Amino acid sequence: MNDQARNAHPGALAVAAVRALSPYIPGKPICELERELGIKDIIKLASNENPYGPAPEALAAMRAALGEVELYPDGSSHELRATLARHTGFPPECLTLGNGSNDLLVLLAESFLTPAHSAVYSQYGFSIYPLVISATGAHCCVAPAQPADAAMPYGHDLDAIVRSVRADTRLVFIANPNNPTGTWEGAEALRRCIERLPRHTLVVLDEAYFEYGRGCGSADGLQWIEAFPNLVVLRTFSKAYGLAGVRVGYAVSHPEVADVMNRLRPAFNVNSVAQAGAKAALEHPAHAERAVAATLAELPRLARGLESLGLAVVPSAANFLLVRVGPRAGAIYQQLLEGGVIVRPVGGYGLPEHLRITVGKSEHNDRLLALLARCLEEGR
Repeated sequence: MNDQARNAHPGALAVAAVRALSPYIPGKPICELERELGIKDIIKLASNENPYGPAPEALAAMRAALGEVELYPDGSSHELRATLARHTGFPPECLTLGNGSNDLLVLLAESFLTPAHSAVYSQYGFSIYPLVISATGAHCCVAPAQPADAAMPYGHDLDAIVRSVRADTRLVFIANPNNPTGTWEGAEALRRCIERLPRHTLVVLDEAYFEYGRGCGSADGLQWIEAFPNLVVLRTFSKAYGLAGVRVGYAVSHPEVADVMNRLRPAFNVNSVAQAGAKAALEHPAHAERAVAATLAELPRLARGLESLGLAVVPSAANFLLVRVGPRAGAIYQQLLEGGVIVRPVGGYGLPEHLRITVGKSEHNDRLLALLARCLEEGR
């Protein structure tokens, strides 16, 4: 071994596409803010978590599963897949389970992209999309989003997405409702978009916020699986079902697509506690339905409160709001932290004057509005 090789930094051994990535930065955890500022009584409205938590039956099932954690989980997640098959109406061979839907995004990229390919996503689409695309060495094609004065500000421009597809495009990512904007597409427009996309391109319809969006007119992608063999629909237990901490997501697709993903999927990517919790959540849906209803009742109230402070609020079919705060967004974010309220800055999405705010319980939202009013007044 020569001196140059012996002294090389080990990070230089990584794949170039991976070295070029900027890691995803999640919402600040409560424990981190406690360590940094030494404050208590913190509320987190940063990561679109369900403030009502999981169903009691799901908690009981997970506690029971702890009695066998010395054993590896069922690598095929047989019972959960069977329950999901009944829930979705699609057979188990159409299903792929993931460690959250993020895991499925990675599987799709690794299964279908190479440096010779490209993938398309919207300008203000979920920030994980460019990460999983770039990690494969594939080219990112960014479709311009709707302008700020559109009916769905910063939302998907479906015509622009279709125009962005190239001959080498293998994946098109469409989040509906979209994170971080909360904007959504109705069934007619979205189906027309899918019809216009080439069959050699997989359409990944990311429906992480489906349970919230369907009450607002957001499309249900599962109805089109049989008509479009190139369609993949992703959903998660992290939001409406309140299971973000155990990480379970699933994909519904044509069996051939599912077979490819399941070949790459790690055998134990969904742990036994998560499998038990997700299965019970599906079997006892009333709790999630009540949680979604409570959030959707609070959503317009919070939006009106923010607008009464002179802030521009983007229409949302999810459990969060994108709010234009102005040039002081970064400073106001810090002031909110110091007051024990964690929200999400979205400068990394190209929206430096905006904050994303999760809809909490009524008392959480009231506290946010009162603190935000003081922050805005101090800045005048």
